Amino acid sequence: MNKLPIAKKVQIINMLVEGMSLRAASRIADVSINTVTKLLVDTGKACQNFHDETVHGLKSTRIEADEIWSFVYSKQKNVEKNINDVDGAGDVWTWTALDADSKMMVSWFVGERDAQAAYTFMRDVKSRLSNRVQLTTDGQKAYLNAVPDAFGSRIDYAMLIKIYGEPQGANASDRKYSPGDCTGFEKKRILGNPVAENVSTSYVERQNLTMRMHMRRFTRLTNAFSKKMENHCYAIALHFVYYNFGKIHKTLRVTPAMEAGLTKDVMSIEEIVRLAD
Repeated sequence: MNKLPIAKKVQIINMLVEGMSLRAASRIADVSINTVTKLLVDTGKACQNFHDETVHGLKSTRIEADEIWSFVYSKQKNVEKNINDVDGAGDVWTWTALDADSKMMVSWFVGERDAQAAYTFMRDVKSRLSNRVQLTTDGQKAYLNAVPDAFGSRIDYAMLIKIYGEPQGANASDRKYSPGDCTGFEKKRILGNPVAENVSTSYVERQNLTMRMHMRRFTRLTNAFSKKMENHCYAIALHFVYYNFGKIHKTLRVTPAMEAGLTKDVMSIEEIVRLAD
């Protein structure tokens, strides 16, 4: 059986974590699309395990949480029209929790945008922290029960509820492709004693842009969406291990994992690839 050389694996993974599609990577690396997909699956599985084993005992003080939309196979409105019955097809939400100081992606969860997903997500966030934190989320109501269920009273929790309006002077096409203007916001204390000036979701919302830039399947208005839920999850795991351990943050000048005290060196793409070995 032919085995892909390590240099070729590094080349392919490097292209994937920088936002290239699977088919584009297969053309440039001169390998089949099935080879690229298998490498993504193997490396993504290894990255999931690596994150679960490594990211624990964080001494974070400020956590920001958010949800980002994507879809698998087809958008939710088109699921009933599909000829093929694909497991997990439709709208998918990725829940993310970011350390506002180290910029470390503490936890993520892929699923629906409901109470059960919020509960599972918050339990995972809690398991990775070693001390009391201040948590800020958006106004998603599922957090109201999920946060106290996971943390009890040992948390300072606030919601940042933003109010949006139509873009000023926008015609119909502008409204379709542009987000609404934020016309105001409300900081709402939920639990504990959160510090008002630290109630923010700016960093985790900026992470949404990073995800869309570095994962082709998150890019809007393209045909580069995920075709399988499993591959969608593996691509996200690969991205966050690269982001946490292998990508130097421009402001921090170290990786988030180094800033959080988990590692002392930058993790190379080759080291990420070798996780699957």
